[in-house]
Amino acid sequence: MKKLNNKIKRKLRNRKRLKSVNQNRLRVSVSKSLNNLSAQIIDDKQKKTLVSASSIEKEIKSKKIKKMEKSSLIGEILAKRAKDKNIKEVYFDRGEYKYHGRIKTFAETLRKNGLKF
Repeated sequence: MKKLNNKIKRKLRNRKRLKSVNQNRLRVSVSKSLNNLSAQIIDDKQKKTLVSASSIEKEIKSKKIKKMEKSSLIGEILAKRAKDKNIKEVYFDRGEYKYHGRIKTFAETLRKNGLKF
């Protein structure tokens, strides 16, 4: 129960801090489970998802790769789709997850592929 409360507190703390950073930028939201990772770029003003990528998609699911490699692959796909829609500046919402492991790999891959945050 305490671990769950800590996650919720961390999520709310991050969102509160990110609202001050949000200056007409789009949000990259990440969610992960034990085996999968999904991310989406959201426009908070219109409340719409513009671009998304997930490890559940056919092209990624068919490959037998490790979780860390999946996260970097999803980062590349999301950055490519964002470039196609002319999205360059975003802010990174890691939610309740620590900036460590798969989340860190995903964020670094986004930066390498041209998204600024």
